[in-house]
Amino acid sequence: MIVRMRERVVAACDGASKGNPGPAGWAWVISDDSEAPARWEAGPLGRTTNNVAELTALERLLAATDPAVPLEIRMDSQYAMKAVTTWLPGWKRNGWKTSAGKPVANQELVVRIDELLDGRSVDFRYVPAHQVDGDRLNDFADRAASQAASVQQPAGSALGSPEPPPSPDTPPASGARRRTAGGKAPRRSGGASARTIKAKFPGRCVCGRSYAAGEPIAKNDQGWGHPECRTAAAG
Repeated sequence: MIVRMRERVVAACDGASKGNPGPAGWAWVISDDSEAPARWEAGPLGRTTNNVAELTALERLLAATDPAVPLEIRMDSQYAMKAVTTWLPGWKRNGWKTSAGKPVANQELVVRIDELLDGRSVDFRYVPAHQVDGDRLNDFADRAASQAASVQQPAGSALGSPEPPPSPDTPPASGARRRTAGGKAPRRSGGASARTIKAKFPGRCVCGRSYAAGEPIAKNDQGWGHPECRTAAAG
């Protein structure tokens, strides 16, 4: 169903893969006039990569919105955003080949997105993922995609689904500590540093999700990533 709305639509989309590749899901959300989540949809993808999930989320959002209405899309995937805003023109000129002469990854999805973008006004806006005070729409899409990946079931406002639960990837509020069912804080692994720093550059955590420069990160056994992923590995 095409969503026909006001003079300008503000939305967000996100994808998730539990393992990358692993159980995956996609989601999009459209705001109301106050930029609060108003309409949303999420769905499962079976087992695939985070990049496929991110591109699918964008494709489903574009297909669900009126092409005659200007659209702002907030995303935390630099890959999906660069694919359609930076790399796509060159790929088309090269016959859907990369600069190295290799076939473009996820070409079917990219071609479909290119078709949906044709002739419409779309403003892409990058927002960092998993911020305590981050973008409200992106956070909602992230939670919905994560839930769809975990349960492998469709959800959305049209289905009467409840708001998706908090994402385990979002850091707790300042001073808060995660606790086990018994009320004790989980122990940390002896193989990972307890020190948390701010990232100097964007990167990607072992969980498959990206982090932005300035976000808190911590050392785990496989490199740097989200502090809570280090804690989860320790458990």
